[in-house]
Amino acid sequence: MGVIKKKTAVRSTEGGVKYVCDVRIRCANAACHDYDLCVPCFADGKSSRDHDPRAHSYQVIEQHSIPIFTEDWGADEELALLEGAETYGLGSWADIADHIGGYRTKDEVRDHYINTYINSSKFPLPEHASPEDTELSDRIPREEFQQRKKRRIEERREAAKNAPPATPKQKPTASVPACHEVQGFMPGRLEFETEYFNEAEEAVQHMQFDPGDGINPRTGELEPEMELKMTIMDIYNARLTQRVERKKILFEHKLLEYRKNSASEKKRTKEERDLLNKAKPFARMMKHEDFTEFCNGLEYEHCLRQAIGQLQDWRMMQVTTIKAGEKYEQEKHHRLARGPPVGSFDRLAANRINKPAPPAETAVATAQLTAPDLVLRPVDGQPTPPTSVSSADKPMTNGTTNGATPQPQKQKFQVQALPGLPPMKINDENAADLHLLLPAEQELCSVLHIKPKPYLAIKEAIFAEATKSGGMMKKKTAKELCKVDEKKVSKLYDFFVHSRWIGKA
Repeated sequence: MGVIKKKTAVRSTEGGVKYVCDVRIRCANAACHDYDLCVPCFADGKSSRDHDPRAHSYQVIEQHSIPIFTEDWGADEELALLEGAETYGLGSWADIADHIGGYRTKDEVRDHYINTYINSSKFPLPEHASPEDTELSDRIPREEFQQRKKRRIEERREAAKNAPPATPKQKPTASVPACHEVQGFMPGRLEFETEYFNEAEEAVQHMQFDPGDGINPRTGELEPEMELKMTIMDIYNARLTQRVERKKILFEHKLLEYRKNSASEKKRTKEERDLLNKAKPFARMMKHEDFTEFCNGLEYEHCLRQAIGQLQDWRMMQVTTIKAGEKYEQEKHHRLARGPPVGSFDRLAANRINKPAPPAETAVATAQLTAPDLVLRPVDGQPTPPTSVSSADKPMTNGTTNGATPQPQKQKFQVQALPGLPPMKINDENAADLHLLLPAEQELCSVLHIKPKPYLAIKEAIFAEATKSGGMMKKKTAKELCKVDEKKVSKLYDFFVHSRWIGKA
């Protein structure tokens, strides 16, 4: 049967709606919708479905492949361009190019539309829009134009075959908060998921204004209801203005450059970060350059205060030269790294002493002149160092006089009895291993109702586990390790930490 079939083009091929034959016969009867026949079939009188070639009227349809507006675009392509723009909307140039076909690219379609229709002196019509204007069609014959078109399509088809395979198209990044470094910010809309006064639109979403509504025809004044609406609109506009002002601060002070700001924040000390965070509210009333200068001044003042405090500390320690000050700072850092004095029963002291101490933060401008503050200790009650002090009474760099370092007295561990359990009497008769325990341990076992032998087993297990982690242990780990009452394990853990046998992690 010779019914002409329409074929829908795929992306970047022959076009959106094309026909096999250049000339076709279309049935003009209402009973046949889009019923086309080729010329040989029409001559033979062939038919199908409801078509009756003896009674139905017909019309001749041919491809309008002639230039009318420009030399390289035919009338059929111009029609397909307008149909695609109507179907997909202006701006969807890729879809319009697919609808036109002929290997037209989206940039080519866009430029043709702008140059032919938008930039025309007869806007919105093209330059050669007049039906009497046949200059292009007379100058370029139909056969020559069709040969050019065929040659262009073949060349672009070959170029498409020889081109490397294109990467699969990915879904475009949506303008959602998850696609930006700043939480809640939508870069495609330049808005935040939750705006300032986010519920401001609720007051005006159902408000309606009709022409001439709200004016009293007798007095010509606004009615109270209209005045109320205008007041609500003024409040809404004020909130929108405040929303814009706050957003303007984010853009002017470059707060959306998250990675750059984070990198600069990491270079500052904790004290400097806290100081600059307190100064951020002043950014609302300053320009970016003024606020940057203001923050630099605060940092410089902070460094000066640290340097002055360090010099006062050196003065109290009778440090008079920079070289002596550097030596004093090194010794103080060594003292801080050693930690507190260890007890006589600390079996894990070596592991704790060898554990490296965290590095101390220092300011940028005073890196060689600052350290954690020391408590100021006046010498002999004088606010300034005396002019002459004997070598025996002269304070050392740690603030104490020559001689033995005073050891702090260890307080006795107070064991609180468990609720409802009176202390258990333990002696050599009912506890064979009692002599292996210290007096404090004997009291602990009596209060907690634990025999010496189970106590020693628990103690050995906890110490073995603590040794694996450098002498440190969490209370939760001790409870998981010992299969006894958690309250008792908690008391034992506190006793071991107090006795400095293990460290609290």
